Amino acid sequence: MFPDNLDRLTLGLSWLGLCAVATVFALSVYFRTLYGDPEDSGVDYSVPIPEQCRPNWEGEELEEVQLKTQGSSAIQCYCPANGKSLGLVNPATADGINRAVLKASEAQLQWAKTGFRERRTVLRTLLKYILDNQEAISVAACLDSGKTRIDASFGEILVTAEKLKWTIAHGEKALRAEKRPTNFLMMYKVNEVRWEPLGVVAACFHNLMGPIISALFSGNAIIVKGSEATAWSSRYFMSIVQGALKACGHSSALVQSVVCWPSVAPSLTSHPGISHITFIGSRSIAHEVCKSAAKALTPVCVELGGKDAAIVLDDVKDLPKVASILMRGVFQSAGQNCIGVERVIACPTVYDKLVAIVEPRIRALRIGSALDDPEDVDVGAMISGASFSRLEETIAEAVEQGARLVVGGRRYLHPNYPKGHYFSPTLLVDVTSNMRVAREELFAPVFLVMKAAGVEDAIRIANSTAYGLGASVFGTHRGNINSVVEQVKAGMVSVNDFAVYYAVQLPFGGVKGSGYGRFAGEEGLRSLCNTKAVCRDRFPGVLSTAIPKPLDYPTRSARKGWEMCRGIVELGYGETWARRAQGLWRVITNG
Repeated sequence: MFPDNLDRLTLGLSWLGLCAVATVFALSVYFRTLYGDPEDSGVDYSVPIPEQCRPNWEGEELEEVQLKTQGSSAIQCYCPANGKSLGLVNPATADGINRAVLKASEAQLQWAKTGFRERRTVLRTLLKYILDNQEAISVAACLDSGKTRIDASFGEILVTAEKLKWTIAHGEKALRAEKRPTNFLMMYKVNEVRWEPLGVVAACFHNLMGPIISALFSGNAIIVKGSEATAWSSRYFMSIVQGALKACGHSSALVQSVVCWPSVAPSLTSHPGISHITFIGSRSIAHEVCKSAAKALTPVCVELGGKDAAIVLDDVKDLPKVASILMRGVFQSAGQNCIGVERVIACPTVYDKLVAIVEPRIRALRIGSALDDPEDVDVGAMISGASFSRLEETIAEAVEQGARLVVGGRRYLHPNYPKGHYFSPTLLVDVTSNMRVAREELFAPVFLVMKAAGVEDAIRIANSTAYGLGASVFGTHRGNINSVVEQVKAGMVSVNDFAVYYAVQLPFGGVKGSGYGRFAGEEGLRSLCNTKAVCRDRFPGVLSTAIPKPLDYPTRSARKGWEMCRGIVELGYGETWARRAQGLWRVITNG
């Protein structure tokens, strides 16, 4: 009996060992698929950190807080939270832009010859630097935009790390040559689609890193035009990328930043050396960009903002949890988020409950400079005060038309930072779709609530604007959720969440007035490439195309040539075997 039990024990341990090995193998395959093969962890390097990012930097408060300075073409950079000067940046000229394109073009010729492994090394190097220097990067973002450290983490660091990680793990698969099916007549051929670099691409983008990552991995060089309002931080962020390229032995000319006044921008958008443009901005500017790009027939991907709706259905389970998500969706970066929640559309049962939950929370939001008061700020400054009068007028107009202003609704003069650009966190309820405030993008910290009679009415309200970028739906009934997903006119939808498609590298873009084209994900990488179709012999030197005599120029008999063509079509595409046999007979008898 003892030996039998021992045998059973040994057998059981063997099975446990096999299961453990199988589990380890499965997990390794899973994580390798998810994160890619850890070829290396990147190269260590450093770049100078701006003095403004160092602890105890004081800075000088400007008398006049504006980008333009009298008697100079330089850009006056400043912190929107407190009005302190960050220094001057000389804007690019038309000649400077032309030189940048030429340098990038020369560098790209060598970069295009690199393999995916080399490109991954650059991205890993960049990722390592970002993870090691989150403190300085977040401070730079806060100084130049006025946002909080949390908003900087979500808006700059997290999304960049995700894009790097996704591209490292999945970029090669997206750009690897892909086999395509053949047909009966071409059975001796094999087909593939290749994605090859375009050359030098451009991006007019709020986040410099995003388009740079896609451009580099797809084998391109890139010119990034950032906003004049963030010219100071653009220099630091650009030095990070160029430092990674240098550390890995590549030319820093592959990636260049140009900041210019609007009058000079057409020198970039119409430049014949630019092969593709990605633009994020307003519809009015997009018309000018596309008109300029058309001169060189340059393709453009445009993302023009939105009026994103978050639909809250009556059967939602945890309303306080949903309210927290909506608060983040509305007030993150002081509402300056192209995929921020611009409208909350609530069904009847949850409408009053939701308003009751968010009202005290919005009243309690603290406004200020996150770097000066790190523990006492929920909502930071806005990048500019240029929109404040329009916002106040639009909200006041809505109130006149029947909306109810519960909290805020006006600019905020901060007692400690009078030169800062602050708008009061706002709660506006009982808004209807005929009001201007419900149709125009506010891009501000405004929690706007609309009541829907039911699911179909909520969808109607969501589709009542000219925009169609993103949307959210919260609820539990699968049928109702699917109705929203299928019927809402938007390029992206989050279910029981807000804007998570941006955090998992799904294709990003909208429909209707929100633009066209996609960046991010496989579609974004491929959009920066020449999609090349290749058809070759399956058996080279053995079987290849030969023109039959009746079809060879000069043709001997047009009648026989026609009958042979007719037979070829029937043989290749006949809907029955009889038709195909008939086609084969025509080919043989007229050959």
